[in-house]
Amino acid sequence: MYQLRIYNQGSTMTYFITGISTEVGKTIASAIVTEALEADYWKPIQAGDLDNSDSHKVHDLISNPKTVIHPNSYALHTPMSPHAAAAIDKVDIRLDKIVPPKTGNHLVIEGAGGLLVPLNDTDTILDLIQPDYKVIVVSRHYLGSINHSLLTLNTLMERGFKPAILFSGNEHPTTEEIILKKTGLPCLGRIEEESFFDRKIIKKYARAFKDTLLSL
Repeated sequence: MYQLRIYNQGSTMTYFITGISTEVGKTIASAIVTEALEADYWKPIQAGDLDNSDSHKVHDLISNPKTVIHPNSYALHTPMSPHAAAAIDKVDIRLDKIVPPKTGNHLVIEGAGGLLVPLNDTDTILDLIQPDYKVIVVSRHYLGSINHSLLTLNTLMERGFKPAILFSGNEHPTTEEIILKKTGLPCLGRIEEESFFDRKIIKKYARAFKDTLLSL
């Protein structure tokens, strides 16, 4: 399998943000991690809403002067799974065309949808995650979320990763306790069900999570 080239050197780290499904809070989590570390941000594949993409949203939510928002490797026009959106745009998604940006800074990478979302007939989002990446899984409570969380986390652990869990939304103790108990994985904390997110709120969470992120 083709291996993505990694340019980060020294004490810089790459953080990969994935989720247990779509619409669980990956972009908000990515903005918080980006702001906490004053990291660069990169979403390799954007599908749909190109005028208000996740890269645009992260840009508007952070306030530090250091972050660079790197362009997508693939910017697709239809809000669907990348493989389907690519077919509509008549392009083929290839791993060798998804090259991490060259940077001397920390890098936050945001996935698309869940871990096993297909990119093409053979590759998934999981194939973008390199062995030395720090993986953060955003888990949000809904009917079926325990199953989705454990499937995602166990798949990552089977690949040799020790992901951290970041809960999103209102607290649901029985759901969270069983996920943590069954996996034994670290928890970064929670992003509450805020009425809105702006730079001030993102900065509040960034301050709260910074030390834990650096210790992963």
